[in-house]
Amino acid sequence: MKNKVFIFLIGLCLLSCDKIENPYPTSISTQLDYTLYPGGDSIAYANSEWPVFSVNNNSLRNVMLEDFTGHRCTFCPIAADTAHSIYGDYPQRVFVSTIHAGPEGLGSFQSVSSSYPIDWTNISGLAIGEHFGSMPGSAFIGNPRGTINRILNGGQHTAGVNDWRNYTQAAMATNLKVNLQAEINYYPSTRGVFIHSEIDILDQSVNVNDLYTVVILIEDSVIGKQKMPDNSTDPNYIHRDIMRGSIGSFWQGNQLTINQFNNGKYYFNYSYALPSQYDYSNVHLLIYVRDAITEEVYQVIKKKIE
Repeated sequence: MKNKVFIFLIGLCLLSCDKIENPYPTSISTQLDYTLYPGGDSIAYANSEWPVFSVNNNSLRNVMLEDFTGHRCTFCPIAADTAHSIYGDYPQRVFVSTIHAGPEGLGSFQSVSSSYPIDWTNISGLAIGEHFGSMPGSAFIGNPRGTINRILNGGQHTAGVNDWRNYTQAAMATNLKVNLQAEINYYPSTRGVFIHSEIDILDQSVNVNDLYTVVILIEDSVIGKQKMPDNSTDPNYIHRDIMRGSIGSFWQGNQLTINQFNNGKYYFNYSYALPSQYDYSNVHLLIYVRDAITEEVYQVIKKKIE
């Protein structure tokens, strides 16, 4: 997947009433790819499309459930159903990222063949699987396996399917340490996606230098072959919430630095060309903030491309 993604410094932020102004910098020489904006006029984009963030009054912590799976894994459909059920119970709080990867990245469950010809993997997803699989003492030794905000439970970042619901409920009940909001502009004629995000550190005990923001592309659903628990093959299996790759960085994300800091918050902005193989109405973005030391995901939000 080929993309163009850039980050740049936000100018002065002005506070008035209940609106936080996030104005365009006085210099229009930026790294955003304005060829993805119809007409390519950066000044017009600044004047008419640049978002104004309201005060973020959210106080609830959301959860990213990563489901490490494979289309040749017989037990993985049960795990997928579990993840989808949890999402169904908390559709505004829980967001699933189905990652076709094993503890070594690419394994036999993810491999393609004449019988299973679709490659569901991507380089960021494989790297995430390998990262958690290679940790000393990791119990991630095969699929299915999952993370719940990558929180350590019992000394493990990953968990078995039977623990996903309890761990999800426990994570949602914890205090919100980092708040996050974003606005998306999409232009069908160019397939250009402009992503504007605001990060607010609520808990001052969090080490900002360890924080990274990540944007990933999720495809809502695709029909393809899947090995089933009875060892049969379902040619019309619905694969849901497939992670298709990261935007603007490799899987680790982009570090919060003084360059993105204005008026007490951090701002990241990206432009991205949605690849032609994806229907914009069948994809969404997950935007999250992770701690590079603990790997914990402090907050995640879902944004549709529309």
